[in-house]
Amino acid sequence: MDNESRTARVIIADDHALLRSGIRGMLHGKSGLEVVGEAADGAEALELCRRLEPDLVLMDVRMPKMDGLAATRAIKEEFPKTSVVMVTMQEDLDYLFEAVLAGAAGYVLKGATPEQLTDAVRQVLDGEFLYNQRLIIDLLKSMAGREKPQAPPSGAESLAEGPYTEPLTARETEILRLLAQGQTNPQIARELVVSPGTVKNHVRDIIAKLGVSDRTQAAVRAMELDLLAPG
Repeated sequence: MDNESRTARVIIADDHALLRSGIRGMLHGKSGLEVVGEAADGAEALELCRRLEPDLVLMDVRMPKMDGLAATRAIKEEFPKTSVVMVTMQEDLDYLFEAVLAGAAGYVLKGATPEQLTDAVRQVLDGEFLYNQRLIIDLLKSMAGREKPQAPPSGAESLAEGPYTEPLTARETEILRLLAQGQTNPQIARELVVSPGTVKNHVRDIIAKLGVSDRTQAAVRAMELDLLAPG
């Protein structure tokens, strides 16, 4: 999504009203962002997505009725173009691995400043990684070392099943490999000696061809479909 083209619609899901209010306050008045709903649990977040079709959900991890991971899987299954950012207390590789498979575009720490939160939301809406480079590499290495399940969990079905919609070009495959290493658009642009805008356009096309909503899920699907293998 181009952040300058229209206002992005955001839902906040957290079982603590005070935290929801705090996050809403952090985002209030930020250009191009609008909080359109709040949910006190994962089931309510899913229902709000059905009614409001937001661009992004800020999702707490632990909630009653349906936790953040289960809610993320359900939302991504029904609304693959809606990005989900997990709100967590700390970095945990095992948890983040499950969050990626569930469809989360990234995470933000609960102690984030208003500027950090706003930047995180804008990064995801602009198609950038919200996981840091070290974590995304560790996650993909971990994923490569695991056996692929015979029947993937529901949240991963849209990533793993069936062919992608259109073959990637040689340049797109090259960019996808760099993307899966956790590189940002400016880093990829420097390595390939092209403009960041050119890389951004290629990444947008890659995401569309793979049928996913963001670059994190593009990296995951590429790994699942063995698109990163040499040749």
